[in-house]
Amino acid sequence: MKVILSGGGTGGHVYPAIAIANKIKEEHPDSEIIFVGTKMGIESEIVPKYGYEIKFIEVKGFKRKIDFENVKRVFMFLKSLTDSKKIIKDFKPDLVIGTGGYVSGSIVLKASKMGIKTCIHEQNSFPGITNKMLSKNVDFVLTSFEDSHKRFPKEAQDKLFITGNPVRGEILTARRDESRKILGIPSDKKMLLVAGGSGGSEEINDALKNTITKLVERDIAFTIATGKAYYDKFIDEHKDIEYKSYQKIVPYLDDMANNLAACDIVIGSAGAISMAEMTAVGVPAIIVPKAYTAENHQEYNARSLENAGGGICITESELNADRLDSEIFELLGDDEKLKKMSQASKLFGKRDAIDLIYKKIQKECIFLQKN
Repeated sequence: MKVILSGGGTGGHVYPAIAIANKIKEEHPDSEIIFVGTKMGIESEIVPKYGYEIKFIEVKGFKRKIDFENVKRVFMFLKSLTDSKKIIKDFKPDLVIGTGGYVSGSIVLKASKMGIKTCIHEQNSFPGITNKMLSKNVDFVLTSFEDSHKRFPKEAQDKLFITGNPVRGEILTARRDESRKILGIPSDKKMLLVAGGSGGSEEINDALKNTITKLVERDIAFTIATGKAYYDKFIDEHKDIEYKSYQKIVPYLDDMANNLAACDIVIGSAGAISMAEMTAVGVPAIIVPKAYTAENHQEYNARSLENAGGGICITESELNADRLDSEIFELLGDDEKLKKMSQASKLFGKRDAIDLIYKKIQKECIFLQKN
């Protein structure tokens, strides 16, 4: 069997596609899989690292105003449909899967018009423009948040199936006691993890100015990933503090699995994959959604977890040193609340998301069904 996957622009679109590809390969080693993306997108770097071939088309998202640049993008989109058709005719896929980003719009739309089985996976609580459009054309839609369903067009309502976001295997298998040994964190210490997305969060870093000294004074373990762009500034602002070995400030967090398993609270942004990881583990969260994301989707993600009882949402406009300091130490001092939030987070999370995704694809696609 042959499958095309397409998702691009951000890791949040690309990594779910790779997880789906890996699962299909695991279940059907003889399957042929290619990706479709853009040369400018992050997918051009990520996909080959996982051993998959990627074909390129050229497409850009439309602006919300009518201007000459938008006219150019219309013609670019039309050409991308032609290029997509050629890729489809050459490869002859049995299934085409889109995981978001403008690049997936062209290939999935063209495949659906050519009578090929198609589906999309939406990672966020607020569906992206591309996926809302495609939901009218595809055979079925995989979602990650229950409350996203009301935001899809009425024509798509009977196609929606909630699966959650797929999570890396190492996140699921990490264990608290072992992870603390690996990280050198004493079993009797509370631990705070701060990871404001892969690039860090300057807003969260700035809001920690009152907290760092208190964490050291109270002998609380922590790992703070500042983001590479903000690391030197952060270190300079706190250069007079003497840290214990289990109090770490790093520019980038390579080992998310062990840090999530070891911590008592995580502070982070509301990217769909980040939230999938924290809820798969069941870590109480203080979530600071990044402002100015498309359709403000990060705040919708954060509010979903907050409403479920697994997190506290603080928008960037509400964030300040006093507010963050208060929330952190109130939680660290309330074991019962931490326990309830952890339970709610686990209930919210989908540890079996990739299995649910595969089972739904298998159910919908005759060529994947086993005798």
